[in-house]
Amino acid sequence: MNLKICVGSSCHLKGSYDVIERMTEVVKKYGVEDLVELQASFCLGCCAQGVNVKVDEYGTAVAERVGDDNFVLHNVNRDNAEELFAREIFPLLNL
Repeated sequence: MNLKICVGSSCHLKGSYDVIERMTEVVKKYGVEDLVELQASFCLGCCAQGVNVKVDEYGTAVAERVGDDNFVLHNVNRDNAEELFAREIFPLLNL
């Protein structure tokens, strides 16, 4: 599974590098480094709702569907990154 964290201008100003750092910690904490790849991405097109994280699986209520195989988490920050990972992303790994 790929997590693409927006580092475009707006998300950068809203702390995208803090989100990358925190998501790296969370992925390690959950022991899924071999299943989840973090990637920086330029604009995901939801600038007003950033920091945005695009996931290559479907999620639930806080996610916006993008195409058939993706969803985008909005308003991700250092403080809520682990909660969103645990609720929206980790269950998709079917562990």
